[in-house]
Parts: sequence; C-alpha cells; structure tokens
Amino acid sequence: MALVTTEFWAQGDFIARSVGLPDVPRVELPHPVAGSGAANLAAVAKQTVPLIVAALRGDA
Repeated sequence: MALVTTEFWAQGDFIARSVGLPDVPRVELPHPVAGSGAANLAAVAKQTVPLIVAALRGDA
C-alpha cells in the first residue's frame, strides 16, 4: 500500500513499474499534506481511510 500525493502520482507510476510492482495498491492524497495543519490532516485522514481499506481489499 502506498499513499501518494497528487503532485507525485506520475512518479509513483514510474517507481511502481521500475521495481516490478505496477499493480501495487495506491491511494491518492491531496498535495500538500505535510505542514498543512492538524485540522487538515484529520480531514484528509477521514476521507482517505475508506479508500485505503477498499484498496487493501482489492475493491479500488
């Protein structure tokens, strides 16, 4: 499972392919997350957790 911000999504594609894991489950986060404050981080987490669970189950 990889969490990747929108800014780095294309690089995530490249890295996943280059290490032989093109189908690794990934969830896209808004950019930036770091340094955006506790309230924003909590909001992103609330939106992202269901996406992470779905990706891990293979539903995404």
